[in-house]
Amino acid sequence: MPLNDFVRLHFTPAEMAQLDNLYTQIENLLAPKCRNLTPDERGQYGSINEQNKLLVNKVRDYRITQPGLSSPDVDWPEYEADYQDRFFLDTRLMRHATIGEMMSDTKILHDHDNYQNALLDHRYTRYKAETEAGGGYTTKYNELKQFFPNTGGGNGA
Repeated sequence: MPLNDFVRLHFTPAEMAQLDNLYTQIENLLAPKCRNLTPDERGQYGSINEQNKLLVNKVRDYRITQPGLSSPDVDWPEYEADYQDRFFLDTRLMRHATIGEMMSDTKILHDHDNYQNALLDHRYTRYKAETEAGGGYTTKYNELKQFFPNTGGGNGA
């Protein structure tokens, strides 16, 4: 059985509740400051590419080192606030992506464990049904057959 169980550490109900509460706190904290764009707005505003990020950084550098060369038409406190928020969100998005990958990889292993054990149970059910053990094995086997439509009986299904 251990060969079918790659992940033996499981979340407790308390840990699940704690994670859900933390996600709720994050969502509540972000909601007043964040916006969801429509698909049209996403296309309109897009995301600045690396070259344009370099421009934003260079203009900011000039603002810091030689403020006399900065345009009076730009709201510089707002520019800096946008810059700081952009940096903050970008680094948190990277952390979020890392957490998402950790969760996805672990889910994949749990999926694999479930599937391998389901196959093991199916083989046992088929064995019991074929030996006419009774107790509902034939019914269970017939219901499980729908998940093996292309098997000719030679590959373990």
